[in-house]
Amino acid sequence: MTGPQTENTETLQTLAARLAGVRVLVVGDAMLDRFVYGRVERISPEAPIPVLSVEAERAMPGGAGNVARNLAALGAGVVFLSVVGDDEAGAALARAFDEHPGIEARLARAANRITTVKTRFVAMSQQVLRADSETTAVLDAAEGAALVASLGAALKSCDVLVLSDYGKGVLTPAVTAAAIAAARDAKIPVIVDPKGLDYARYAGASVVTPNRKELAEASGTPASNDSEIVAAARGLVAAHGLGAVVVTRAQDGMSVITKDDVHHLAAEAREVFDVSGAGDTVVATLACALGAGASLADAARLANSAAGIVVGKVGTAVVHRDELASALREHELSAIEAKLAGRERAAEIVDIWRARGLKVGFTNGCFDLLHPGHVALLARARALCDRLVVGLNGDASVRRLKGEGRPVQPDIARATVLAALGTVDLVTIFEEDTPQALIEALKPDLLVKGGDYKVADIVGADFVQAHGGRVEIVDIVPGFSTTGTIAKLGPKAAQT
Repeated sequence: MTGPQTENTETLQTLAARLAGVRVLVVGDAMLDRFVYGRVERISPEAPIPVLSVEAERAMPGGAGNVARNLAALGAGVVFLSVVGDDEAGAALARAFDEHPGIEARLARAANRITTVKTRFVAMSQQVLRADSETTAVLDAAEGAALVASLGAALKSCDVLVLSDYGKGVLTPAVTAAAIAAARDAKIPVIVDPKGLDYARYAGASVVTPNRKELAEASGTPASNDSEIVAAARGLVAAHGLGAVVVTRAQDGMSVITKDDVHHLAAEAREVFDVSGAGDTVVATLACALGAGASLADAARLANSAAGIVVGKVGTAVVHRDELASALREHELSAIEAKLAGRERAAEIVDIWRARGLKVGFTNGCFDLLHPGHVALLARARALCDRLVVGLNGDASVRRLKGEGRPVQPDIARATVLAALGTVDLVTIFEEDTPQALIEALKPDLLVKGGDYKVADIVGADFVQAHGGRVEIVDIVPGFSTTGTIAKLGPKAAQT
């Protein structure tokens, strides 16, 4: 029968908190994802093709490496095993993993292979070209045996195994069979993100996670509606001794199918911006939750929520554990609370706004005892941009700047009051004495400061201008200040 459509939000929130500390072994095809960003303003005189003026480049682990990145973002400890080429791209991939301290990447280097690289050229939020450099040659017997030996040793300290198959030759039939057998012997779940038509190679896996198209191709049967999907999945379960098939269905959500049970989960109602890497997020969240001891149904519900978050981000993004927990509370969140974000999440929101062509402004302050001068400053700042982010000094920062007895209100109260203003689109708290690090993380298009300043004296001005942004100084409304208000209330009030 079909499972329930609603979630026990409190249970899933508790489950999300338990993801931290789960140990996950990921084995699969590693690749380097390169992104080249720029502008297209003319056509080449040499051929009818656009000319991309390069402005920025970025590299990160892709393929199975993106599963590892998602797991680390959820708080899991990750051991990542793969085989790459003994080349510059392999070295660059190793360096990219070094930026993720939660991932212990063990990359074997093979002289007879090349490291897979996918280079995406992006202009004004649109991919204009993807160039791939890769091999799909399978590992030789010695390389496969060495990988299996490493896998067996790593499993001893892990709670769950993920096999991420991108068809680049690392997960040979022999390696895959040995990995599944080792996981079964260790009595830990093994989740497979499959590739190709022959699922016999995944026999005995706890869960496989095809999308609807992959399910239809592997089963050789239609998979266009609920009943067809259930029949196709159960055919694979029976044929290959699988524990379950979790089918990702894009806008139609997700189906969790075992020999005896079915759960159809509706897609989260979110704006879809980019589906790149959403499957990796599902696999990572599902695996992490199973490693934390969740039931398959609850693990799938958690993965469904994570997928709803990641499709609203740019590129092969990840979902952090704190934002997953926030998403599970979303039905309780007011519009005010939804404007509050930590630094990492704020940077992701700003990236999405900028990718949509919106101009992002930034201003900062203590905003203790909000007064008409503050309100006017924020209104003027918002008039200069499409979205306004306010950086708010945390309590310790205010105390260092203003002295004991300040702030009058704690930072979460000040942030809530700011978020209630229609002119403010996002509030993020920083603990440093200045917003320099926050400005560098957000890279705003516009920096606004109120008062009698020179641009050279404004914190972050040089950084914003160096990145093509501008700095605006706006007049403040005279006669209003928090310090003055406290003084009028008397010495006793200043100490409360």
